[in-house]
Amino acid sequence: MTTPDRGGDPPPRPAARGETVPAVPPIPAQPTAGAADPATPAAGAEAVPPAAERTPDLPAVVRPAAADDAPAAANPADGAARTGQPDRAQYAVCAFLALVGGLVIVDAARTGHAISTADPIGPKPVPILLGVLLLIVAAIYAVDVARGGSGEPEAGEDVDLTTPIDWRTVLLLIGAFLVNAVLIDRLGWVISGTLLFWGSAFALGNRHHVRNLLIAVALSLITFYTFAIGLGVNLPAGVLQGIL
Repeated sequence: MTTPDRGGDPPPRPAARGETVPAVPPIPAQPTAGAADPATPAAGAEAVPPAAERTPDLPAVVRPAAADDAPAAANPADGAARTGQPDRAQYAVCAFLALVGGLVIVDAARTGHAISTADPIGPKPVPILLGVLLLIVAAIYAVDVARGGSGEPEAGEDVDLTTPIDWRTVLLLIGAFLVNAVLIDRLGWVISGTLLFWGSAFALGNRHHVRNLLIAVALSLITFYTFAIGLGVNLPAGVLQGIL
């Protein structure tokens, strides 16, 4: 029987017959004072920062600086607004408004002085007023453009400027309006309007032909009687004269 050393651990017990003694792991050698620390960078080498530890407050992946990101495409309108330079393309809009205002005033000036009890002011004042307002708007718009003003760019969340024009839809709509203009005097508004509404729905992609035809007939009849009863304007009845 072995007894422990005084002030120390008990000595190892001798192994019994058939019993294996576990191997003792070797003790790693301690670095000496002159040995180089592998964690210390060599002289002249750039220090590599340690990897970011994954903690609740610090993510494992660090996003690169914002300077590494690709710059967004600049909008010319934004640049003109920041630099204060006028957008010369807006002057065309100002000129168009001024031209329309001038034409309205000239056309109103050529109107006769027909005055009745139902219309005591005559047909000239209102068009002249509209023309003057158009000229004022054009002048104010031109001053704003000269000072560097620019409209906000279109948000266009559903607009893709790279998408080509759907010429088929455009031509079908133009055809529907032309058919209405040609047939309105011969066939009347109810029939030509029905063709206009139905053709517009077909051009825009709606293929419920029977339902669209019923809706088109209802719309043309509603507009016909609205103008005739509500506004006192008789739309052409055409072949349906005496029936409507």
